[in-house]
Amino acid sequence: MGTAYCTVNDILALGYQLTNQQQEAAQSIIDMASAKLRIQAKKYGKDIDKMLADENDGEDYSLAVKNVVINATVRALNTVSDDTPALSQGSETNGSYSIQMTYLNAGQSLYFLRNELKDLGLLRQVYGAIEIYDTEKE
Repeated sequence: MGTAYCTVNDILALGYQLTNQQQEAAQSIIDMASAKLRIQAKKYGKDIDKMLADENDGEDYSLAVKNVVINATVRALNTVSDDTPALSQGSETNGSYSIQMTYLNAGQSLYFLRNELKDLGLLRQVYGAIEIYDTEKE
């Protein structure tokens, strides 16, 4: 098992208020998020631990990785809380009342946003072109 990229104290230092039970859950989620991020990176041919060990950019990259793991952990903790989960999309109708809501993390799973993975250099835009009509004659 690899190392965790942040600690519960890092989350508390950012001003998040966590109960003792949430702190215990956060430690488990941090371990899972760190492992999941390593696996995600390997899917894209990257090794996060090597990138962290880089002499030039390793320290800055470490802070970026810590930020991504903290954000994913806080999202996962928020879905388990008693508070109303965040909506990503909502719709209401008045006549014979109808409501349709889509929750941000309805499955209560641990996930990373695309822009977070892009910030870490894991996702890159790929482009290409294909010549549909062959204009050259043999």
